[in-house]
Amino acid sequence: MSALDIANFTKREVILRESALASTAHILLAGTASLTCLNVRTERVVVALLPPGPIPEFPTLPFTPSRFQIEAYDDCRVGSLGWEQFDNLTSHSSQSAFRRFHQNNLQQWYRLLLRGSSFLSLGLHERIGLALLELCADFGIEESRGTLLRVAVSHNHLANLVGASRPRVTEHLARLEREGLVIRQGHQLVVCADGLKDSISGRIPDLPVKVTASKASHARLLNTAQLP
Repeated sequence: MSALDIANFTKREVILRESALASTAHILLAGTASLTCLNVRTERVVVALLPPGPIPEFPTLPFTPSRFQIEAYDDCRVGSLGWEQFDNLTSHSSQSAFRRFHQNNLQQWYRLLLRGSSFLSLGLHERIGLALLELCADFGIEESRGTLLRVAVSHNHLANLVGASRPRVTEHLARLEREGLVIRQGHQLVVCADGLKDSISGRIPDLPVKVTASKASHARLLNTAQLP
């Protein structure tokens, strides 16, 4: 940890802009970060929420105005160091830290593709279900009713995650509540992840949907930050 350059960020503060995402290795040590970009109306929207662990790279895409950047969704702590130094510190690791970063990058891109309106021609109901399962995997706490999401996600943020309007997302969340797959708890949601997974798998039998325990997932990702 002593090798990391530590910085703290308050809610909504920009952590990294697109040009800096691939320049050094960045690890979210505490808090929740958001990946944002510009939509077709040049409005900045949240397209992913990131738990503690490696911050993924999103390279500049030609002919698109996306301008990805990482922002603090709540108060965050981030550690950074150069790739050459990162390689020197982890060269004798039992598992390549570069591989962990690479797998994390692929996972984030894969999730964005799954939630895209055209990829696999998934309907909005299925895309919302996938987004909720993704949040369960990263921010969920298992309890008797299902999986409690530790982060409060507004209907507007969820709409941005799946590329839809807020009223339509509200309509589909109400449907999930009627189906007993989502329970409201103030500003938080409890998701019946197993039932939701079965519901989606029933309509899309060949689609792999994995929900892992949040605690184990965070511990696995944070191992990357334990540098000598």
